[in-house]
Amino acid sequence: MITPAFELTQDPDFLTILIKVPYSRASEFDVYFEGEDFKFYAKPYFLRLTLPGRIVEDGREKASYNTDKGTFTIRLPKEIPGQYFEGLDMLTSLLAPKKSRSAKPLVEEIAASAELSEEEEEEFDWEIEQTPYKESAEGTLPLQYHYGFGNLRSGVFQRLQDELSDVIDIKDPDQTPVDERRRKRLAAEAAKFEPDHYLADFFEDEAIQHVLKYKPWWVDAHKKMIALQGESHQEHDTHTFVVFSEEEREQLRKFTNKSYLLDKRSRHHVYLSLIDILLAYCYEICVNEGDKNVESSWNVRKLSATLCWLESFASIHDVLVSFGRRVLCYPLHRHFGLVTRAFNDTVMILQLGKAAVLKCLLDIHKIFMESDPAYILNDLFITDYCIWIQKIKSKKLAALSESLQKTTLAKSHIGFELEELEAAAVLVQEEESMLKAAGTVSKQQLPSSESETSDSEESSGTSSSETEGSDSDERESSTSEDGKINSLQGMLQEERTAPLIDCNGLRHGTNTSTFEVSDEKSKVSLQSPTLPGKLIEELEKQMHTAVRLSEQPEGLATASCILQEQEENCVSEPDRFSKDTTGKGNFLEVSSETNPLLFLRSINEDED
Repeated sequence: MITPAFELTQDPDFLTILIKVPYSRASEFDVYFEGEDFKFYAKPYFLRLTLPGRIVEDGREKASYNTDKGTFTIRLPKEIPGQYFEGLDMLTSLLAPKKSRSAKPLVEEIAASAELSEEEEEEFDWEIEQTPYKESAEGTLPLQYHYGFGNLRSGVFQRLQDELSDVIDIKDPDQTPVDERRRKRLAAEAAKFEPDHYLADFFEDEAIQHVLKYKPWWVDAHKKMIALQGESHQEHDTHTFVVFSEEEREQLRKFTNKSYLLDKRSRHHVYLSLIDILLAYCYEICVNEGDKNVESSWNVRKLSATLCWLESFASIHDVLVSFGRRVLCYPLHRHFGLVTRAFNDTVMILQLGKAAVLKCLLDIHKIFMESDPAYILNDLFITDYCIWIQKIKSKKLAALSESLQKTTLAKSHIGFELEELEAAAVLVQEEESMLKAAGTVSKQQLPSSESETSDSEESSGTSSSETEGSDSDERESSTSEDGKINSLQGMLQEERTAPLIDCNGLRHGTNTSTFEVSDEKSKVSLQSPTLPGKLIEELEKQMHTAVRLSEQPEGLATASCILQEQEENCVSEPDRFSKDTTGKGNFLEVSSETNPLLFLRSINEDED
């Protein structure tokens, strides 16, 4: 709370209290007085006094408010007429709270404290600490920068910064020059911009397209004006297209008629700031389709750099760029189409003349009056605009609307690389659609691939049957060879000393053994009573197979049978064996001219 500047004077029958509360909400204030206590509250000001004499409420009390000076004057009757109150100039003693004169102990247990109602618990603490306000001399005031309508105000936020921090974004505007305000504003906007939010509104714009179809009152009025101008080829009085309500007329009666002395530069700033405020107002009307809500005040002041950052623009293009950046950074709907729509609506309002502009300003004034922290903007800007707009010439607004209409705003001017973001997002979207299309095609080709697989299985079955036929022929041809092997079985049983047997019954001996294997292009010949391990390893590497040496204790008759079965299996299933050689290493890879030789070691060799 802020302690206001105040003065106390007296006459024989009345005590007069003059309280300075600039930029306060005068429509809502509270005054309490009884005996020696006096309390005054008008947000954000609070004053509590302990008077040197008693006052009374008997119907003669009176209060008045001077809007130009922002002062309350309160006259209170004395309880004892003619009494003289001493020490009215001792401001520090008047602000001190009254001493307690109770005989109750300093420490006391209160059993019923838990039974207090919420109303009593939330009761305002009137006994807050206060310090008297001291006005500094003009010579000692630090350098302050101006703002507000026509840059005519300064020092407003010096004491109200804590209370009005929600109204403006700039901190300490009284000590911040215009260039630094602009630099901080641009940095804040760059930090606030969210590409994901922008792209979401760019691609999913159903809600935005819906609000863009809304037509406010000035659209129909502008059509009527254009139609009449086309028929008679002359301009008509725009008051016929704009009608003020009774409430708006009452607002106009409450304004104080005054004049503004503005130089050329100040007038330039006033016109440019007017465009900025109207752009923010048009956005608010469009997105809410003419209805007001709790966010209306926030939308208008947040989208206008004039109201939120106390900005002073140098050109119309700067105004449009600032508004476009703020639309894409702060509100719920962040779409460039809303920027274009607000631009077109502002041109229509300016073309309708000062009556249409005044109607919009009155609506803004009402929105800010219904918002607790934003009412200060009426005192800084809107009220003065409502008074000033009634006295300017219509030709000025016509020239302003023409200049605004000639100004162009593109996405590249905003400074957020919007076109690059959109192009990258479109590429990503196209890639996703291509992937989805490829997935759909693969699902459609799946049944056809299954049919091709079945056809291949049938063809493989046919080829396998042919292979079996050829195998049967080979088996018939090898029958004679099997007969030779059977004829040798008797000799093998009688002469166990013969260590080696030729599977084809060709030749064998006890001292030497010949091992011939046709591995496509290579033949290996070995002559030794035993097979060295190194040569076997070389054979294994060349043949990519393994030779299994086993001992048969029951004779070579059983071994020859095993050899015969293995040979038949090798001939009938060459493909399967060629695959298993790398895994198990049990069989030799059979060529087209099969002539494998397996050597089996008998038990008699070990005995010898």
